[in-house]
Amino acid sequence: MGEGQRTVSAADPGLFGPGSVTWQAHADPVMWIAGVRALYLQALHPRAVRGVMQNSDFRQDAWGRLMRTAGFVGTITYGTTDAAERAGARIRKIHSMLGATDPGTGERYGVGEPQLLLWVHCAEVDSYLHVLGRSGFPIGGAQADRYIDEHRESARLVGLDPAGVPANRAELARYFDAVRPELAATEESRAVDDFLRRPPVHALLVPAREVLWRQVAGLAYASLPEYAQQLYGRRAPAAEVVGRRLTVAGNALRCIPARLRWQLPPGHILKAMARLGPGSRPAPHGVRTQAAILNVPGREQRDGGDSATWGTPD
Repeated sequence: MGEGQRTVSAADPGLFGPGSVTWQAHADPVMWIAGVRALYLQALHPRAVRGVMQNSDFRQDAWGRLMRTAGFVGTITYGTTDAAERAGARIRKIHSMLGATDPGTGERYGVGEPQLLLWVHCAEVDSYLHVLGRSGFPIGGAQADRYIDEHRESARLVGLDPAGVPANRAELARYFDAVRPELAATEESRAVDDFLRRPPVHALLVPAREVLWRQVAGLAYASLPEYAQQLYGRRAPAAEVVGRRLTVAGNALRCIPARLRWQLPPGHILKAMARLGPGSRPAPHGVRTQAAILNVPGREQRDGGDSATWGTPD
């Protein structure tokens, strides 16, 4: 065994590692579109969005907030185990100190309530998988289930009991069915919608916002489930049109050389590759070729095998 191989075997792969669906999927550039979709979806839970609005300056520091969120996801995906655990501890500490007030009832509640954390978690997982699958990323049913199962670990980091977190597509669908009566378009959610459509930027960047950001936000919104669009009150193109546009966007973004994309701050992927060696380089085909790792025994029978494609129940 060569020196480089010893370095790879001795290094800490972190919570997920190169053999996970998460490792491969989170390197795809459509994750930025998926992240905006998650914000749209999360904002439809009145208690959750109220907690953000009453404790955040996101309208004044939107890009900083987005980068901090991306940094957290990158750390728990590609960082060392210790770095991921420390990031989770910081999030739990912040949540423990923050609360929100229901203006209608005067009720005071913590933003770290399990039901709110679960909503945020499920909206993120659903959005990541939905956009990945519809944009041409090669993820099938078994891999989608594995991804959901893997992210019970990220749920643990923010303070949830993994046993109570959806572990596959069927459980995730049942969760959304159960929570839908609690969702509503409130003043706060409409403020998030307005912000995502026209985030404040320097005057020189307004043209870029109109050309580039409008496409990102538009695709993110259009990929929402139908019930979410009905709550916001804005229609989107037909599902097949949205699917084609996501595929075009995904293919265009993937034409940008990976190493160039991965140099964007904070560079988690490149740091992970330096730590673990070239064999840790994320690649979309890795989701398919690592079937022996990614398919949990017995799961193929539950979801109809690896030929199924991901779809979000409306």
